Amino acid sequence: MNGAESLVRTLVAAGVDICFGNPGTSEMSFVAALDAVDGMRPILALFEGVVTGAADGYGRMAGKPAATLLHLGPGLGNGLANLHNARRARTPIVNIVGDHATYHAQYDAPLASDIAGIARPVSHWVESVTSARSVAADGARAVQAARRPPGEIATLILPADTAWLEADRPAPPLPVETPAPVGETAIAQVVEALRAGRRTVLLLGGAALRGSGLDAAGRIAAATGARLACDTFTARLERGAGRVALERIPYFAEQIVDFLKETELLVLVGTKPPVSFFAYPGKPSWCTPEACRILALAQPHEDGVAALTAVAEALGAPRAPARRAELKRPDLPKGALTAVSAGQVIAHHLPEHAILSEEAGTAVIGVAPFTAAAAPHDYLSLTGGAIGQGLPVATGAAVACPDRKVVCLEGDGSAMYTLQALWTQARERLDVTTVIFANRSYVILNVELKRVGASGRGPKALSMLDLHDPVLDWVALAQGMGVEASRAATAEEFADQFAAAMAGRGPRLIEAVLSR
Repeated sequence: MNGAESLVRTLVAAGVDICFGNPGTSEMSFVAALDAVDGMRPILALFEGVVTGAADGYGRMAGKPAATLLHLGPGLGNGLANLHNARRARTPIVNIVGDHATYHAQYDAPLASDIAGIARPVSHWVESVTSARSVAADGARAVQAARRPPGEIATLILPADTAWLEADRPAPPLPVETPAPVGETAIAQVVEALRAGRRTVLLLGGAALRGSGLDAAGRIAAATGARLACDTFTARLERGAGRVALERIPYFAEQIVDFLKETELLVLVGTKPPVSFFAYPGKPSWCTPEACRILALAQPHEDGVAALTAVAEALGAPRAPARRAELKRPDLPKGALTAVSAGQVIAHHLPEHAILSEEAGTAVIGVAPFTAAAAPHDYLSLTGGAIGQGLPVATGAAVACPDRKVVCLEGDGSAMYTLQALWTQARERLDVTTVIFANRSYVILNVELKRVGASGRGPKALSMLDLHDPVLDWVALAQGMGVEASRAATAEEFADQFAAAMAGRGPRLIEAVLSR
């Protein structure tokens, strides 16, 4: 077998059985190995940002890494934005990046670049293969690194000759680390602080946003009256009816300050204190009150769920968690289609155990209050702020969970970054319904133009934030990539189309033209 085949066999043995890719010449040995080895499902994307975003969505839902296959430095560079989001989400990913043959590097061919330098800002582990006989061992180390808690990005650079030359054998899987236990001192410290009766916010992240982590936090809230919150953007949050409901940290700095203004104790579980997303003239960047005590119960690499459970037990907390959300299906609206009426329709029809991939921009303000009390679902949001995530993350989530309905809530401006994901959804017959909130503008940037104190409101400035002339035709764009599509301009039209999408299977897009 050659180096590429030894690598694919190693990946499959380690549980990496999905490869999202956009390969080129230097990766052809790896491509050929996919036919020689059973167990690896290759999924083609037409742009590397879709490749990396889909790997992110897959890893968030599967709890294990997918591989990506990227072509040299430029291919990796095209995928960087969604690798940035994945790094912020702490998603496990194994990047396989092809490189020129080792002996060819001396000639500085046109596609030559510093692949390791490009990879390092979005990778926790970077290694370049030096021999076909070490490819398998390096691949096993890459998987081990990616699965290190809480989830890391490993980038393996694969020169073409190390892929096509003779190798010895695949490598066996390496031991996978488990989350580190939280020390007894940290647990005792938090218990003591909670017993003091201060006004407390528990800020949860990572695995604490799901299952027994939420339940343990709800028990602590029942015993102490603490508020339960999560970050503005979360990698994966279980929400909806029956789940312990969390308050979401607001987006703007002054809103965060107001949210935390009476907080005397902030307990962190797998996350950091909230800060302003951007700096603004005359507004704070650090948003926690000066007098507030900040205690970290668990760092991201530690077992926050077990720590929350231990705190609940030490407090003698009730077995039943507080603040479970009750199912509230809104009545179906009539008339104008707005973010609010769209949110009512979505919450009314959302099936149980759906997955929401949300990159809806300003429209989420109207949608989120209704979906929070909808049927139980998982909620995936824009962790790193680099737009163009929603469609690819939905794609990867649908690969990871083929038996669950995936709904992508997407702004029209953000969707244009990675609309090629629709083609992959059609090719793979993925059960994804995409709702495009078509307001024909980068609405959030109109808000930000005022917030930063910029004086420009003239035609040149506003033209940079506007998506008219020409208007994007999302029905035509989706149909051109093989996805069934329709347009809704009223609440009634949207309700009919969304209900039909929830009742059917396969990729579907609805362009929701919002009233101004």
